[in-house]
Amino acid sequence: MNESDLSRLAFKLKDKNMTIAFAESITGGMLISEFVKAKGTSDVLLGSIVTYAEEVKQKVLGVKKQTLKLYTAESQQVTNEMVMGLYKLLKADICVAVTGLCGAGASENKEKPVGTVFFSILCRNKVEEYRELFDGNSEGIRKKAAEFIFQKIEATLDRHFEHA
Repeated sequence: MNESDLSRLAFKLKDKNMTIAFAESITGGMLISEFVKAKGTSDVLLGSIVTYAEEVKQKVLGVKKQTLKLYTAESQQVTNEMVMGLYKLLKADICVAVTGLCGAGASENKEKPVGTVFFSILCRNKVEEYRELFDGNSEGIRKKAAEFIFQKIEATLDRHFEHA
């Protein structure tokens, strides 16, 4: 999303008196870095927690060691635990968590190739889960993931609050 699209998202959040926060792994801070470019973010953005290492996911967001062992750090299950841990910490009205694979050497396999990104959006006590496959190099995958996530956040807002 460009700056005006992100500003539109920020103003939608402000109009609904809502806050937003991010728990980032694969994006490494890109979500907050992009979002702060928009007008109005100071009224709605609580922050972002970058938890790249498994130990940090566990210590900061409360991701269970067993979940990491069973499903790997790059999984929907871990992303769901990240989003719940983020909510416990910051109590944002919308919490977004993202993990995934932007390069070889992690948990990629035939069913989960490089470019697979998992993210969860917690809104109104419901978690929406997404799994997407993006192509390109590491930077390209992260940029496409961030763009897609912002689009889904706006779609979630529109869907939950279309009559508000």
